[in-house]
Amino acid sequence: MTIDVAVDSELKAKHRAMWGNGDYPLMVDTFLLPVGRRLAEGAGVGPEVRVLDVAAGTGNAAIPAAQRGAHVTTSDLTPELLAAGARRPDAQGLHIDWIEADAEHLPFDDAAYDVVMSAIGVMFAPHHQLAADELVRVCRPGGTVALLSWTPEGMLGDLFRTMKPFSAPPPPGAQPPPLWGSEEHLLGLFGNRVDFHTLKRETLEITAFPRARDYGEHFKAYYGPTIAVRANAAKDGRAEEFDAALDLFCDRWNLGSSGQARFEKEYLLAVGTRH
Repeated sequence: MTIDVAVDSELKAKHRAMWGNGDYPLMVDTFLLPVGRRLAEGAGVGPEVRVLDVAAGTGNAAIPAAQRGAHVTTSDLTPELLAAGARRPDAQGLHIDWIEADAEHLPFDDAAYDVVMSAIGVMFAPHHQLAADELVRVCRPGGTVALLSWTPEGMLGDLFRTMKPFSAPPPPGAQPPPLWGSEEHLLGLFGNRVDFHTLKRETLEITAFPRARDYGEHFKAYYGPTIAVRANAAKDGRAEEFDAALDLFCDRWNLGSSGQARFEKEYLLAVGTRH
């Protein structure tokens, strides 16, 4: 894949700004902590293992990995997220390095890590093949590649479909993030370089919101991609239309009651051995 350096630099700057907008660390604390722990567990991280968490955000998977005794490097495109992760009380005293890095151009040596993982992070890199190639490159032969990604058929996939009519056109070559939660897409990205012995769909239960539409309000206030899409909708005079679509999305996915919302957000846990 040939990438125009200037265009790529501008795209990554926009991504960095988008994820620095809102308050993603608050979202992690509100309902996302379990997926990080699940990935560290699923990857089989243990003492003295060299772990790289790619697109790590606030270290949601990195911190549980370090708590298991691993030596962990976290990398993310957005320095504000790394800084927030380094300040987390549960990160103190652990073996964690926090390094700003692009998932599609990782600044690490070949075969440098025993475990290379990403929890709902690398899936947002726009060029999927480039990111997958980097995950393989920095993992040692016989090491583990472990990913946890929202699925296209699940709640996050539907959120992106809901937002798409209000979004700016995607840049050339960019692919939808939820594709990483498709078994077929994932196997296509890694080919015979990684033998995935675990491909398991599970759900994150979310009960943090009293009313279903509170979930949508939370995303409009704190989630960078939703903030960006709503701003684009407002620019086009469609903010109220966007809000109504998001309300219907929340109602559609609510499995709870009118006074206590409950959502089940599907993800794919993929764990494999690097050849």
